[in-house]
Amino acid sequence: MINGTEKFPKGFLWGGAVAANQCEGAYNEEGKGLSTQDIAPRGIVGPITEEPTEDNMKLIGIDFYHRYKEDIKLFAEMGFKVFRTSIAWSRIFPNGDDEKPNEKGLQFYDDLFDECLKYGIEPLVTISHYETPLALSKNYDGWVNRKLIGFFENYVTTIFNRYKNKVKYWLTFNEINSVLHAPYMSGGIFTDKEKLSKQDLYQAIHHELVASAKAVKIGHEINPDFKIGCMILGVPNYPLTSQPSDVLEAMKQDRDNLFFSDIQVRGYYPRYMNRYFKANNIEIKMEPGDEEILKNTVDFISFSYYMSSCATTDPEKKKGAAGNIIAGVPNPYLEASEWGWQIDPQGLRYILNLLYDRYQKPLFIVENGLGAVDELITDENGNKTVNDDYRIKYLNDHLVQVAEAIEDGVDLMGYTTWGCIDLVSASTAQLKKRYGFIYVDRNDDGSGTLERYKKKSFNWYKEVIATNGGSLED
Repeated sequence: MINGTEKFPKGFLWGGAVAANQCEGAYNEEGKGLSTQDIAPRGIVGPITEEPTEDNMKLIGIDFYHRYKEDIKLFAEMGFKVFRTSIAWSRIFPNGDDEKPNEKGLQFYDDLFDECLKYGIEPLVTISHYETPLALSKNYDGWVNRKLIGFFENYVTTIFNRYKNKVKYWLTFNEINSVLHAPYMSGGIFTDKEKLSKQDLYQAIHHELVASAKAVKIGHEINPDFKIGCMILGVPNYPLTSQPSDVLEAMKQDRDNLFFSDIQVRGYYPRYMNRYFKANNIEIKMEPGDEEILKNTVDFISFSYYMSSCATTDPEKKKGAAGNIIAGVPNPYLEASEWGWQIDPQGLRYILNLLYDRYQKPLFIVENGLGAVDELITDENGNKTVNDDYRIKYLNDHLVQVAEAIEDGVDLMGYTTWGCIDLVSASTAQLKKRYGFIYVDRNDDGSGTLERYKKKSFNWYKEVIATNGGSLED
């Protein structure tokens, strides 16, 4: 144990995280419009289709839309203090540019948040999590078009007013920096990635950043007690060697990711981007008032962390590794998961310190977990379960490093494991890539009962929360 004592601050927000498009299902029920996810049956890297197809696992997901009460009761049994989920934009505004919201969609989230609050679980809500309304993607080319700022403004005003007494913690865009690598999934940009110009990409990014800042402004006006954060994909970059060129390459790759949070936290474009824009003939078109709007900075920084990466300028060593959207150079000192994601618990301590040193604002780890193939078995008591000791080890080792970062002086609000209940993978659109403490009986071929079963890690995490980290093994 970590000295057998609490190593996390009092009031630390322990919990888990999901995304609407990966768990809810009910893709066309009660007035919901199509989203970009509904025609992407192969995940982030796969092709899109003309219409939703039966092989798209996200159309049913894990049927959270109809089973959320059962699932939240299980989260409460584990002791969750917080539950991160997202609102499906097209469940509220089916086409994105509608004049009036869909009342049945609004009511669903009322009911969902009420169920969380019944158990004392704080909702942490991502406003846009990889599912732009499909009509906005097709008709406007997503965030390339400045009109999306107005549509987003209408959307956030609607949900902030509706849930102002139920939701305190908000995130604007999920992994906003991922738009560099997945413009369709992250930014709803319908133009093919290979044909998308850097000018249009960075103009779309500007529109998202302005929209995020507007959301912060609107939210604080509606309820000054709101805590509104940004959310970035966190992948620290190590130089592959101590050659100065590799060190500079690692710095460059970090800046590629962090310029998003630099703007959302500091309120202005960092000067280092001037060189990049000049070299790539990019000229950000700013409307009057944009610079002033960007000064509405976030209250905290949240991020996902699954792995670190290495950087080098040596073309012979630039073999792509698998990863969470961003694939870098493999680190020869690290092992990898079944999906090739390198496992680096100390990297989490490192990025926590890096972000806190850079911003001096509270941090929140809102995604961390291990995707693995789980085997459902029947134990000696006749209960179905999964002996996922590999997941327990992964999470334990990462949380030990989180405790070290807190000891280092990092101000950390909370920790939500990714996919606290099995869901459809964003990167591969598979269900066999499981993250949860709760096994969902559904398979990649669509078979299964959708029944829920507690894995071994369920009780392990319950103990971690109950002891505020005291049960972790050093």
